[in-house]
Amino acid sequence: MPPRSEDPRRDATGSRRGSSRGSEPREPGLGGISDARAYTPRGRTVREGGGAEQRRTPRSNRSGDPFRPALQVLDGGRAGRAGTREPATDGARSGRRSTAAGGRAAVVRTVSSRPVHEPFDDDDEDAPPPRRRSQPRRPAAPPRRPVRKPRRPPRLGDPRRRLRLGTVLALALFASIGVRLVYLQTADTPAYADRGLPDRLAVVELPAPRGAILDRDGEPLAHSVEARYVFADPTRVTDRAATARALSPLLGVPASDLAEKMRKRNLPGTDTPLQFVYLARGVEIGTAKKIMALDLAGINVHRDERREVPGGDLAANLIGFVSQDMNGLEGLEAKYDDVLRGQAGKRTYEVGLGDLAAPIPGGYSRTTQPQPGSSLKLTVDRDLQFMTQRILAKQTAKVKGSIGAAVIIEVPSGEVLAQASQPTYDAANPTKVGSPSDRDDAATTFVVDPGSIHKAITFGAALQEGVITPDTAFPVANTAVRGGVTFRDTQPVDGRTMSIPGMLAFSSNVGTIEVAEKLGKDRLFDYQKRFGLGQVTGEGMPGEAAGRLLPPDQWSGSAYGSVPIGHSVDATPLQMAAAYAAIANNGTYVQPHLVKETIGADGERSPAAAPATRSVLSPDNAAALRRMMEAVTTVDGPDGQATGLAAAVPGYRVAGKTGTGLRYDGGKQQPGEVGSFIGMAPAENPRYVVAVFVWSPDGGGGAVAAPAFREMMGFTLRHYRVPPSLTNKSPKFEVFPR
Repeated sequence: MPPRSEDPRRDATGSRRGSSRGSEPREPGLGGISDARAYTPRGRTVREGGGAEQRRTPRSNRSGDPFRPALQVLDGGRAGRAGTREPATDGARSGRRSTAAGGRAAVVRTVSSRPVHEPFDDDDEDAPPPRRRSQPRRPAAPPRRPVRKPRRPPRLGDPRRRLRLGTVLALALFASIGVRLVYLQTADTPAYADRGLPDRLAVVELPAPRGAILDRDGEPLAHSVEARYVFADPTRVTDRAATARALSPLLGVPASDLAEKMRKRNLPGTDTPLQFVYLARGVEIGTAKKIMALDLAGINVHRDERREVPGGDLAANLIGFVSQDMNGLEGLEAKYDDVLRGQAGKRTYEVGLGDLAAPIPGGYSRTTQPQPGSSLKLTVDRDLQFMTQRILAKQTAKVKGSIGAAVIIEVPSGEVLAQASQPTYDAANPTKVGSPSDRDDAATTFVVDPGSIHKAITFGAALQEGVITPDTAFPVANTAVRGGVTFRDTQPVDGRTMSIPGMLAFSSNVGTIEVAEKLGKDRLFDYQKRFGLGQVTGEGMPGEAAGRLLPPDQWSGSAYGSVPIGHSVDATPLQMAAAYAAIANNGTYVQPHLVKETIGADGERSPAAAPATRSVLSPDNAAALRRMMEAVTTVDGPDGQATGLAAAVPGYRVAGKTGTGLRYDGGKQQPGEVGSFIGMAPAENPRYVVAVFVWSPDGGGGAVAAPAFREMMGFTLRHYRVPPSLTNKSPKFEVFPR
């Protein structure tokens, strides 16, 4: 085989033969296998610059890899130094090479106008520097402008600028996080703590003791004591029947009732199971300890309060009672509930969970101290109240199916020392009564037709208006007809002249009607109101009845006969007692009242408002009326006996009046009659007024009212150590003056 020439063959255009694109015009030095031969074994092109010639290295010095040139051609003529790719210079990218100054032009590998792209070489137009040839080349043809302008390489970002920007962003992020953490730990700490606090809090109610009700000497009539309530969580009770049997003897509640209360059920209208139910309230502390010792599942106790009434039925109709929640329901407990009831306190604190359900030391804790209720100090005397109730119960027991009321008022203060009702009840067990009406206070709710006790008002008005004097006397017939109704006297006098004291002593209806006619209906009506009839007294009892008066413009013909003697008039025992107290108090009406003062939880005392007063009679007329009323308890002679001899109190002068009236309930007259007696003693200087009313459907109340008065007034005078009267100074009355 002839030896290959060292110089590559070239065509007329100067291109090397054997190029894959020989038919296409080429720039000098581009493409072809000949270009591959121009590479040295070291992978570099030979450049000549500045006129220096470069010789081609003999073929024997080329690399031992025969495929290297071809691979370089396939790679687009780009090969890096030492196996790495180097970016092409601007001259190589444009395909232009400078010629040597004084010799053969350096042959430089240029990029074809249609370069071959390898995969993943989309934008990379960089070529490795050409390898040096081992021998000089012919000068390259003048460079031609590329067919198209090559794409400029993308401008690379400044890494330092990016680093600074990233650092700033990172620092800003961490700074904002730090500021937020500081804010949460300082400014927002209470808010976030409060949001989670309810899950860790336990609340214990601190009951406020209810104020006591005391008598005038500070002795308790009703007060609260510490107790316990027993409750169940039905969701935790494992054996209802066994639990009920264990609790029944301790609570005094039937086991069947307890088992029913512990039955599992949902709250009304919800799907939430009921987890709390009262089993008993006001349980004694000792009993509660026994219950806890049983260690029954779902059963627990808590602090409670129990209303205790030391006297049982003592003043029960006055005091009333409270509910299990210590709310007043009747009597003074209801009327002054806002004063007696305290404000419960509350202790709220953090606790652990599970077995650590105990206060957390140093944790959240807030206590609102309970505010105990104020106490009421009444005008009632406990000892006098007890004896009044005992006497009333004894006397009313003599009359079948009776209702009784008794009131004792101190003169001149108007304080109610005792106010009794029959029947009564035990305020500690208010449900154990025969009828709810047994709990009523008869003195303020028992509306009666007062009858003859009203005559003291008629004669007092006549004295004050000058219609009569203590010495007035006139003939009295056996009957009087008014409006077609005949009014009779129980002791006819057959037209004999009768004195005013005699009319009171014998309770003459006809004589009283005659006096009222001289007085006139308008003036009589005015004095009825002055004496406190037809309006509540404001004593302090809830539900007090006002009674009813018949206005003059509504009088019928018979009213001229019925009203003066106490019919067609509705009044309560308390109203009538207050009217007589005005006579005893030298003609000044003083509002009767039960509350003396209020005692705060801190011991501060607030006296009750002063009672209302008004003048009804002059002192002289009041004294004259009292003297005439003494005839009711003293006249006993050949001319007859006074109606109130049974009310006389040995050793004391007594002025009073008997009465026989009717009872009205719901506006309807009830069968039977109401016997009454109201009196004052000592008559010369009255200290106390006692009123007794007894109603029986079978009658007979009058037979027990006067004896009951005698016992009550006698005990009152002795109890307060009132000196006996000088009975020899008692006036002598003439019933029928000559």
